[in-house]
Amino acid sequence: MMWLILASLSAFFEAVKDVVSKHNLKANDEYVVTWSLTFFTAAFLTPLLFIIEIPPLNQQFWIALLIGGTMNAVIALLYIKAIKLSDLSLAVPLVALTPLFMLLTSPLIVGEYPNFFDGIGVFLIVMGSYLLNIKEKSQGYLAPFKALLHQPGSKLMLLVAFLWSITTNFDKIGVQNSSPIFWVFALLTSMSVLLLPVLLHKTSNPKRQIIQYLPMLMATGFFNALGVIFQMQALTMTLVVQVIALKRTSVLMGVLFGHFIFKEKDIQERFLGAAIMMGGVLFITL
Repeated sequence: MMWLILASLSAFFEAVKDVVSKHNLKANDEYVVTWSLTFFTAAFLTPLLFIIEIPPLNQQFWIALLIGGTMNAVIALLYIKAIKLSDLSLAVPLVALTPLFMLLTSPLIVGEYPNFFDGIGVFLIVMGSYLLNIKEKSQGYLAPFKALLHQPGSKLMLLVAFLWSITTNFDKIGVQNSSPIFWVFALLTSMSVLLLPVLLHKTSNPKRQIIQYLPMLMATGFFNALGVIFQMQALTMTLVVQVIALKRTSVLMGVLFGHFIFKEKDIQERFLGAAIMMGGVLFITL
């Protein structure tokens, strides 16, 4: 059951990374936090290149890296901005919508089609997202959904979930044509390179900010790298769907962290909604 421990650690460090990122946003803008996340994650993963075997890279790998790196750079920026604008306990659960969107994008990109369990999963994910804003129901039965579309952070996270449903397919192509660790390293390196000119253009004197808050900015990359390493190690011991399903419990941890660390409200409704969404994700991974 070592994979269970490793996958749980991956989920934990994923949630911790979100907490540290939100904390960093109190003193830095989203451009500094996003670039630091990608750069320092790649930096902490670099030593692994001396351990793993670097595979031969073909044209499909480079195409996947070009598309995936560009899109994920945009997604990372949107993700950090979303947790800046909204409560962690409201924004983070919306990433569970990615499997729902993948039911539309995967058939088009990699030829994978939904089944009966996927339908149950979709229903649970939609119901869970409804419960995230159930307090709005007094304004109408569709008010909880409308609230998601009116809150800036929630809107951005919905876009993140949709874009992830596309890039996840390119991640699969990248891993198939290299290796899991090397793909993650290459992806995050390309993202940090693409985000650097954005950082320099949008942030006044980013060097001063990064040096001033270096330990906490490095921490985001460190925890993200740990999450990736534990995830990849778990993948060598069991099925991918089991690891990813367990890693998604980071959403539940994020809701709890949002309540206990940032004193966010409506914890009961948001935790229940997030838990039901996780159930939907589990059905889709069956």
